[in-house]
Amino acid sequence: MHNSVGDFVRSAALKFGEKVALIFENQRWTFHQLDHASSRLAARLAELGVSPGQVVSLYSPNCPEWIVGYYAVMKLGAVVNPLNLMLTPDEAAFAMNDCAAVAVIGSAEKLAALAPVLAKTKLQHRISFRGNAPDGARDFHELIQARAATLPVQAIDSTAASTIAYTSGTTGHPKGAVLTHRGIVLNTQMTATMHVRSASDVVVSALPCSHVYGNIVMNAAVAYGMTLILHASFDAARILESIQTHRATIFEGVPTMYMYLLEAPQLQTADLSSLRCCTVGGQTMPEAKMRQVTEHFGCPLIELWGMTELGGLGTTHSAYGPQVLGSIGVVLPHLDARVTNPEAPDQAVALGEIGELQIRGPMVMREYLNRPDATAQTLTSDGWLRTGDLARMERDGYLYVVDRLKDMIITAGFNIYPAELERVIASHPEVALVAVGSIADDHKGELAKAYVVRRQGSTVDAGTLERHCRERLAPYKVPRAWQFVSDVPKTSSGKIMRRMLHTLADESNES
Repeated sequence: MHNSVGDFVRSAALKFGEKVALIFENQRWTFHQLDHASSRLAARLAELGVSPGQVVSLYSPNCPEWIVGYYAVMKLGAVVNPLNLMLTPDEAAFAMNDCAAVAVIGSAEKLAALAPVLAKTKLQHRISFRGNAPDGARDFHELIQARAATLPVQAIDSTAASTIAYTSGTTGHPKGAVLTHRGIVLNTQMTATMHVRSASDVVVSALPCSHVYGNIVMNAAVAYGMTLILHASFDAARILESIQTHRATIFEGVPTMYMYLLEAPQLQTADLSSLRCCTVGGQTMPEAKMRQVTEHFGCPLIELWGMTELGGLGTTHSAYGPQVLGSIGVVLPHLDARVTNPEAPDQAVALGEIGELQIRGPMVMREYLNRPDATAQTLTSDGWLRTGDLARMERDGYLYVVDRLKDMIITAGFNIYPAELERVIASHPEVALVAVGSIADDHKGELAKAYVVRRQGSTVDAGTLERHCRERLAPYKVPRAWQFVSDVPKTSSGKIMRRMLHTLADESNES
């Protein structure tokens, strides 16, 4: 049994040794190499004065150094602060200062950009890779190659903090969710159990390791002897090539990735027969697109749901169980789920009714760092995490996310859920991608506006899509404005940022 996150790579090295654990571009790392490199770096961090409980930030795109740095910090008993690679230097400095990070491990490019804001942090050490180290920074590869003292063997309390992961900060400053070793370990174990992940799997992923989805993919791959084919960023053609070349058994992504893959010309000739399943999470995905994925990929598409405050998944489908498209599945073992009245969060609603999804159990974050007010608003006195997602639970235990509570559009007193509109619009055969946001209206308060990416070669117009919606939606739900765009704003993990859709207003004519 794994007691701490650092145990994942330790035990894997003992069991799988020289098996290839990681393939990144032209590099191959065995389990022994990952274990030895992370132990050497942990020892060097200890020599530099980094002690258990102190925070070390990671700031770079996906690469082997990120993974080695992650497990080094975990082995030391220090706390990882995984920074979103899209953060500006000022945003990164805020997070590092807020969690009192004493060191940062990152790419030369990212560390160089931090130079003007270092005074806003408490950083004592900067460790750089992939490029010339900035002035004052240490070279990552010199550290892991140099002779170092033996890493102290110490028991790490499973209830101790392992990670401080910052939320996306849709309003005001982001908040740091404090996650424990036990929470991350248990989430990894239960994810592997539900999906039957094992050493026979080869997984392809371009999900950022700094994001909870990508992080749980990485941890499960290492813990259970899988080979991880890691991409620095998402490119549809390269993903399809990786699946075919490496005979991948699992691909993991967010809805936008699958929509781009469905549009890729290479899909028509790619050999995807090795896949046993794919997973999708981060946002709800229209059922019509999910059916297209299962048809073209020839394997089940397993939907999952999670959040930063859980350190990974909260719900998913079991690999051998029924696949109910449109549902986020059932709650993970060791967790409880309920749906409550958003205005009275301790009152559960009836089965089938829409309310706020709440989760309770050992994977839930301990707190928001230095934010007792925000913690009290999010965690109830008896341990329930208010997720902010509107959902319903059916009698069979399957959960269905309707939308984010904050994304709900209210038109003349009627509730409109963008995800429902996106599901309907995406079912039109000439739509590649769609996102729905709100626009202000003097008479009705808010109206729904659809931002549509056409399929290649399509000339579908707003009138056609409006008629498509009117046949399938109540009149008040039909978008009152349409805009055709080449793409929509997304996070580093590929999740659509609805709050940024208004920035596309000048790209094309509205209707």
